[in-house]
Amino acid sequence: MATEVYLVRHGETMFNQLNKVQGWCDSPLTVKGIDDLKRTANALAQVHFDNMYSSDLKRAIDTVHLMKDANIVSEIGKIKKLPEFREVFFGSFEGDDIDQTWDKIAQAAGIGHETNVQKIINQIGIEEFREATKKADPRHLAENKEELDERMIRAIRNLHELTKNEKRVLVVSHGDFIKTLAIKYWNNSDGHHDIQFPNNGSVTRGILHDDGRFEIVDYNKDAEDL
Repeated sequence: MATEVYLVRHGETMFNQLNKVQGWCDSPLTVKGIDDLKRTANALAQVHFDNMYSSDLKRAIDTVHLMKDANIVSEIGKIKKLPEFREVFFGSFEGDDIDQTWDKIAQAAGIGHETNVQKIINQIGIEEFREATKKADPRHLAENKEELDERMIRAIRNLHELTKNEKRVLVVSHGDFIKTLAIKYWNNSDGHHDIQFPNNGSVTRGILHDDGRFEIVDYNKDAEDL
């Protein structure tokens, strides 16, 4: 049985608002973030889900509970937290200014000063961008392509095991992680260049097939548009 997966990006957080790098570090949802999520939750309120899951970071957990509380056609028990769906890890850059971080990564990649992350990725490719991130990190803790790719594969494999008897599920995850999944599993991506970053509270819809194969069919949509 194939499983329809609704990937929801968490709501806006304080670090989003302050333009800070936010991977495995956490910050609370803002008032705007909660209001935006309520619109997503209301739009999905009459979509039946067999289960709901979440990254184990608090901003995602708070988001999934908003989805759960607003849904009037699903009976969801305790939310299972899936660490594999955490945001991309940025190592020593966690909590730093985003523009300064991108500039350091661009220099590590050998392309000089650049703060537009989309320009950086499109010039060197997503694979080299991940390698440059680890290289620029003073402690070299940031996830590179191989580490992140292994985690994505593990995330899909674990979700497949959990949802074998479930027709439709909702999973709350994070912007860069969802985007990287889409670069890998969406037919509209070439697997190398950047794509639009998903909005807070947006929905990306995927199909998890019986054989474990995953494909993304809708990316970065307002819930009302699905």
